[in-house]
Amino acid sequence: MANPLYDTLFGRHDGKDTPFLMLRDGAKITHADFLGRAARIAHALTDAGLKPGDRVAAQVEKSPEALALYAACAQAGLVFLPLNTAYTVDELSYFIEDSGARMVICDPVGEAGLTPLCDRLGAQILTLGADGHGGLMAQAARHEDRFETVAREGSDLAAFLYTSGTTGRSKGAMLTQDNLISNAVTLAEHWRFTQDDVLLHALPIFHTHGLFVATNVTAVSGAAMIFLPKFDVGALIDLMPKATALMGVPTFYTRLLGEERFTKQLTAGMRLFISGSAPLLAETHVEFEKRTGHRILERYGMTETNMNTSNPYEGERRAGTVGFPLPGVELKITDRETGEEVPQGEVGLIEVRGPNVFKGYWQMPEKTKAELREDGFFLTGDLGRIDADGYVSIVGRDKDLIISGGYNIYPKEIELVLDEQPGVLESAVIGVKDADFGESVVGVLVPRPGAEIDRDAVMAALQGSLARFKQPRRLEILDELPRNTMGKVQKNLLRERFGG
Repeated sequence: MANPLYDTLFGRHDGKDTPFLMLRDGAKITHADFLGRAARIAHALTDAGLKPGDRVAAQVEKSPEALALYAACAQAGLVFLPLNTAYTVDELSYFIEDSGARMVICDPVGEAGLTPLCDRLGAQILTLGADGHGGLMAQAARHEDRFETVAREGSDLAAFLYTSGTTGRSKGAMLTQDNLISNAVTLAEHWRFTQDDVLLHALPIFHTHGLFVATNVTAVSGAAMIFLPKFDVGALIDLMPKATALMGVPTFYTRLLGEERFTKQLTAGMRLFISGSAPLLAETHVEFEKRTGHRILERYGMTETNMNTSNPYEGERRAGTVGFPLPGVELKITDRETGEEVPQGEVGLIEVRGPNVFKGYWQMPEKTKAELREDGFFLTGDLGRIDADGYVSIVGRDKDLIISGGYNIYPKEIELVLDEQPGVLESAVIGVKDADFGESVVGVLVPRPGAEIDRDAVMAALQGSLARFKQPRRLEILDELPRNTMGKVQKNLLRERFGG
């Protein structure tokens, strides 16, 4: 019985006694052991009455069992819905109700708060703690470690991921088996992953980066993961000699550079460092290469598409860019008003098409129609440009575009200049309402440790670098920029704070 996703990622490793998960305490879980756990969980879910296509919502801490739940859903033909562990009960109520989840897996400490909600919505509830114990595994323990894989097709749904919803209701992106398979296979080949690799995995697994990139690439290549429950810079340094690759967000790399133990000798056995989910400062690129001899590989993806582009494995990894479209992915830059392609080098809306692009938004046909063209191109909402060599650069989000006095202003252009100013560690540029111009520019600066920022000197420096209409009307200073779990700056929060 064919089940493309399970067969491609997991099924072909059945019976292998080679390590799949390596834990910080030295314990190792083989491919066979992992799939045995997944099979028991699949039995527990189907015994509860779940049928292929039913949604399983999971808000659980990262653990081998939590990852086995994902494999179990694939094997049983269930649609996996991972949820951010920071969500409150009020936030969860929307996701559970909107998705029509028939089963909710939560941490034992959250069971009491979620039970009334699940009772009202007719969803069952089981628990799974960070230590791997709870009602789910108690049910699973009653079953054998073999499960007859449920037949599915590539077009069947495999997962839901909800968008962050900073500009309205969160949308449930429907990802098919083919979506996940195509990206996993392409990335494993593009980044040269083999069964000899050991990936340092310190990302959360409720997000596409940690689950559908890091985990799927490891699984499809037969490699192993050092599976850390959360990001811990000390643990990364301790375990790096045992690894060959790291996937992280920019915070991983800036924190590593802040450690004296992070040296060229420590990274001698590493093959690849990959960064994504948020832009990496050019300065971090330079400092990282100087310290280690390695050049970080940046790539670009999103909830609805997984990965779209990547800097080359072989060839120039160009700082400030996200490389080229991945094999099988088409990318174009279009005019945000007309939809026509813009000349090379000009800024426009990034559109992508390929087997990685999602099926649409769950129960939101109008949203799907608005953002997924009939010809298959998806409007990403990101603004970008393609340079003369074909490298793609992300300028910002369309919703972050500032229109002041009729001029389009791209925050990234101003941020690059601000980041170069004395005492500035990083910056974020936002547009706030302005009675005369519609919007005016505000720059938010974070000082380097121990440094003070001279606002007047920064403003004076901008006069020689930026046209008048691009120059911030004012500069604000914060100890740090607000970021989400994956390190992206939450400009909506900055607009709320400084928009008065």
